[in-house]
Amino acid sequence: MWIADNWTDYEVIDTSCGEKLERWGKYILLRPDPQVIWNTPKHAKEWNRLNGHYHRSAKGGGEWEFFHLPDEWSIKYRDLTFHLKPFSFKHTGLFPEQAVNWDWFSQIIKESARPGKTLKVLNLFAYTGGATLAAAKAGASVTHVDASKGMVTWAKENAAASGLSDAPIRWLVDDCVKFVEREIRRGNTYDGIIMDPPSYGRGPKGEIWKIEDSIYPFIEQTCRLLTKDSLFFLINSYTTGLQPAVLTYMLNTALVPKLGGQAVSSEIGLPVSSNGLILPCGASGRWTPISVS
Repeated sequence: MWIADNWTDYEVIDTSCGEKLERWGKYILLRPDPQVIWNTPKHAKEWNRLNGHYHRSAKGGGEWEFFHLPDEWSIKYRDLTFHLKPFSFKHTGLFPEQAVNWDWFSQIIKESARPGKTLKVLNLFAYTGGATLAAAKAGASVTHVDASKGMVTWAKENAAASGLSDAPIRWLVDDCVKFVEREIRRGNTYDGIIMDPPSYGRGPKGEIWKIEDSIYPFIEQTCRLLTKDSLFFLINSYTTGLQPAVLTYMLNTALVPKLGGQAVSSEIGLPVSSNGLILPCGASGRWTPISVS
């Protein structure tokens, strides 16, 4: 498992009864987590010191209950700053487990830097920009694509807070599938590609995106945007059916025959500070050329 264990402003304190107890900066949040199927004793004092609690509804969805929690606050990861705002379906605007991937591709970008050449990275379904900022901070020129105008605006705010307002980031509010199709026609290429596709969604003309049906042909299309000497391809999955072995199989069949290299996948997780165990938080698949470790 790839573990995001370099946080200081965030931690999973404890888990029990379908919920995870977290510290986001100085604030304590309690949110549902479908992975937490155990009912263990709640010894941590923070169980009784909540600033926010997201209650799931039996009818689907849910609502926040707040206790002296500001509308917005910030946390840092290394040199990056992220604005947090609790909103619909338990979210805060950041997936802390993704830091393990930020560190991985940031190292590749830094080690591959050459005088006079700027590496180009494409971030699809880019949300509030965690991966975009990490890649830009490492020295890449990034194209950030998300269909939600609000998410792109939020990502720009995170960039400004991280001192990256003037970084070479292209911010695009666009349908990712349509964007990739246009980039192929334009002949544009990238040295690295990141994607975090949703389980379900709709395109601008009502096209249905269902990850089990759409993801493999989309990977096949997207890998056509990689340069012949590309550096990495990263896909994240929070969908139950897309386990690490499935991600590895797709990357090995879609990318390796055309570009060589190797594909590996794993669960990603966060350490639980109260007991030293690891909370699984989805899966990631990584492709690299053989020459890159």
